[in-house]
Amino acid sequence: MTKLKTLAAGIALLMPPLVMSQELKTADEYRAALQDKFANPATLIADRGESLFKEKRGPKNASLEKCDFGKGPGVLKGAFAELPRYFKDTNKVEDLESRIVTCMVTLQGFTEAKIKAQPFGSQQFNRPNTDLEVLALYIALQSDGMKINPPLNHPKEKEARMVGEALFFTRHGPMDFSCATCHASDNKRIRLQELGNFMGNQKDAQKTMSTWPTYRVSHGMVRNMQHRMWDCMWQMRLPDVDYASPATIALISYLTDQARGASLDIPGIRR
Repeated sequence: MTKLKTLAAGIALLMPPLVMSQELKTADEYRAALQDKFANPATLIADRGESLFKEKRGPKNASLEKCDFGKGPGVLKGAFAELPRYFKDTNKVEDLESRIVTCMVTLQGFTEAKIKAQPFGSQQFNRPNTDLEVLALYIALQSDGMKINPPLNHPKEKEARMVGEALFFTRHGPMDFSCATCHASDNKRIRLQELGNFMGNQKDAQKTMSTWPTYRVSHGMVRNMQHRMWDCMWQMRLPDVDYASPATIALISYLTDQARGASLDIPGIRR
């Protein structure tokens, strides 16, 4: 699809909530209407991500084309399908977003504090998707159709997965919630949003994890899994979690392992 066709398709979907709310009668019909992948506005945002990835920027005037996401410097195909994973250069497990931060610091010379100062776009404050969000989408898109298969060979990879599972079941905060409160049994929902069961039904975990990064129609922008972690914790009335913190990476490691074997369908699109 050319960029012009992509633009036309994206524009057609930029204002669906009002139109669909008038024409569609059920939530299922609304969700089904969103599944036209070629009308997904995220494809426009991915184009911006590609430009940013190849552009020389930062104090070191360098691109991200030498960043190693696990397949070797500059190799993007299949890399996202095998994240999170252990990286020897940082001696820690990193997911896609934390690895982008690492490379922006080491290759381009940005400071971590500057990168993380505003990690998410905001419709409320009229801020478009951030560099981190569009870069994550572009890089993830290079693994579209591939099987989720993060390695679990290094001790730190196994540790992250185990810590993530423990965090999934840990109750905390003023509401005494855990991730499992919403995501460990069938037939739960918040308003019209069905909640996946990540314990008893592997298909639910696969359906969720295989479609992020995703375009959120209600937000008018792309969201990645780090945003999902932050938003869930915000809804649990917890303090803001640090972007790409060990806790979020551990949770993502656990959830990704639960979704192992699913084919990535990126970019996703949700209400």
